[in-house]
Amino acid sequence: MAEYEDKGSQIRVTNLEAFPMGEKAYVKIETNMDVTGWGEINNMETQVTCELARSLSELIMNENPTRIEHHWQRMYRAHRNIRGGGLMVHTISAIDMALWDIAGKLWGVPVYRLLGGPCRDKIWKYPSPKAIKTGGGGTKSFAGTPDEIANMVQRIHDAREKVGSDGAVMYDAHSCMPPPVVKQFAGHLKADDLLFLEEAWVPGNIEVMRRVREFVPVPLATGERDRTIWEVREILEAQVIDILQPDVGHGGGITQVKKVAALAEAHHVPIAPHCTMSYLGLTASFHLSASVPFFLIHEAYDSRLPAHKTWEMDDEGYVSLPEGPGLGVEVDEAKVIEISKKGSRFNWPNARLADGSVADY
Repeated sequence: MAEYEDKGSQIRVTNLEAFPMGEKAYVKIETNMDVTGWGEINNMETQVTCELARSLSELIMNENPTRIEHHWQRMYRAHRNIRGGGLMVHTISAIDMALWDIAGKLWGVPVYRLLGGPCRDKIWKYPSPKAIKTGGGGTKSFAGTPDEIANMVQRIHDAREKVGSDGAVMYDAHSCMPPPVVKQFAGHLKADDLLFLEEAWVPGNIEVMRRVREFVPVPLATGERDRTIWEVREILEAQVIDILQPDVGHGGGITQVKKVAALAEAHHVPIAPHCTMSYLGLTASFHLSASVPFFLIHEAYDSRLPAHKTWEMDDEGYVSLPEGPGLGVEVDEAKVIEISKKGSRFNWPNARLADGSVADY
């Protein structure tokens, strides 16, 4: 047998740092081979999640970072009383991204090469010139007035004028439209008005999802708050959606969302990843999307945080595949530290109805 060197056999995790930056945070994992990985925590109280990341690091310290699946299982199943939930899974997601970043850099390839290679040459994205998302414009009471419903419908018409008849329009109900409002709204829609209607319910009640599906003529999508294969399974088996919107930052990182996408594929449901992360987490999501065969479109926004992209968008709204080893994202660590020391805080939402009562948003 010819001799060969396994570059992954001797690498070990030596340190983990976490940097809170308001509603987002960066996690940095260092190794004994000077290979560093970065990941992003999103939409959580980041002072808390950074402490959790530091605490979880004891499970991977001095371990081989390329055992990514093993580490995911160990972190997620480490304590039965705090298994799952947003706080834990969002934090694990960031650590998972950083481990994949290390693995790609160690072997000198983009992460999508380690996921089976790209299934496409480019990634369709929104917002872009031919694909935009609109929404309801805030919280809604139990049932809408004619003016309120007309306003929601007009938002779709305005978006359609921007992209044309050959473009894509999506509508985000944002779980703030109670089922009666959705029913009123849906009565004005034709089947081809929207690429999909997003989060037309508050997650957690499969029977409500079934009822909504009965009276909504356009494709339905959800998934940004459904974490891991165990939460997604019930929705897919109930056949209440047409498109799944997993989030690499919310759903367990690249490791778990790759499985979620396969589960969706088995139900002939494409993914349209939700993503409000900076270029760091967004690029991790692009790697995942490149490797998934059943894919529709990807949400993506510009970022002010100090992580620099290695991809570009063309005039048709397609993004090139990320370049470089690992995630292919250069992080300005000095700027990250500077921002985190300024003490920017997570801001708790305060969604209210007209009478002052608490609303979903």
